[in-house]
Amino acid sequence: MGVLDGRTAVVTGGARGIGAAISRRFAAEGAAVVVNDLGGGPDGSGSDAGAAEAIVAEIRATGGRAVADGGDIADTDTGKRLVATAVEEFGGLDVLVNSAGVLRDRMIFNMSDEEWDVVIRVHLRGHFSASRAAAAYFREQRNPDGHYRIVNFTSHSGLEGSPGQANYATAKMGVVGLTYSLAQGLARYGVTANAIAPAAATRLVATVPQERKAIQDRPADDDPSRSPDNIAALALYLASDRSGWLTGRVLGAVGFSVGVYQNPTVIGEVTSDGPWSFDDLAAQMERDVREVADGLPPSLFAAQAANRKA
Repeated sequence: MGVLDGRTAVVTGGARGIGAAISRRFAAEGAAVVVNDLGGGPDGSGSDAGAAEAIVAEIRATGGRAVADGGDIADTDTGKRLVATAVEEFGGLDVLVNSAGVLRDRMIFNMSDEEWDVVIRVHLRGHFSASRAAAAYFREQRNPDGHYRIVNFTSHSGLEGSPGQANYATAKMGVVGLTYSLAQGLARYGVTANAIAPAAATRLVATVPQERKAIQDRPADDDPSRSPDNIAALALYLASDRSGWLTGRVLGAVGFSVGVYQNPTVIGEVTSDGPWSFDDLAAQMERDVREVADGLPPSLFAAQAANRKA
C-alpha cells in the first residue's frame, strides 16, 4: 500500500524540477494527481501545455492516475478550476502543493517594476489562487478529521535575505505569513499548512550566478544530495496523515537533511511607564536587549557586515 492511497493532490508547478519530483512521488504512493504547470521559462515568460501533459503521460505509463492543466496559477480562475478538476476527475481533494515559481533576479536599485510584479504575482497570487479555492472546498466538507494538507514553498532566499533577490525574498516571506494564517484559520476544518524551504538542483537555481548562491561550496548538480527527489520525500510526509503535529511550521530540506525552523519569538523586551525618550530607550535597549542578543549567535547580516569591515 502507498502512503497516499485513496487521496487526491493538486500540484502547481508540477511538471518541472521539485514540482515534477513531487507529482511522480505522490502518484507512486497511490495519489491521484492534478498536475498544473504553465510550462513557461524560469523567468515566467512563454507557455507550453506539453510540460504538464508529459508528466501526466509518464505517471499513467507506470499505472498511476493523473490529469494535466496548463493554466496560469496566478489567474484565480485557474485555482478554482484545479479544485473542480480534482473533484470531477477523482472525487475530491485532500492535498494542495503550491510549488510554482519564477525568478527575475536583480539588485533592488536596478530592479524594474515588471521584474518586481511578475515574481510577486506568480508566488503570492499563485499561492492565494490555489489556497483560496482549496480552503473553500475543505470548509464545505465539514470534516475535522479529514487530514487535509496544504504544502507551500518558501525559500532560504527569503529566510536569509538573498541580496540580489529582493522580489523573490519578499514573495517567499509572504508565503511564510500565509502559511501561519492558513494553519490557524483552517485548523477547525481538519486542514494543516506547512512551508518548505528547499535546496536542490533545478532550472531556477541554475539561473543564479555562482557568486550570489548562498552555499558557495555546494555539491555538483548531479550529486544525489542535490536531487529534487529529496524535497519530494519531505512533501510526501507533510501530505500524509501522520504530519498533523507539525502544522504551522516552516521546514528546510537541504541534501539529505530536514530541519524545523523556530517560529518568530521575542528574544528580549524593555518596558516603560510612559512614552519613551530617546535616551531612556537607547539606554535600556543597549543594556537589556543587547545583552540577550550578544548571547546568541550573530545574525547573518551582522556577520556579513563584520566581514566587509575586516
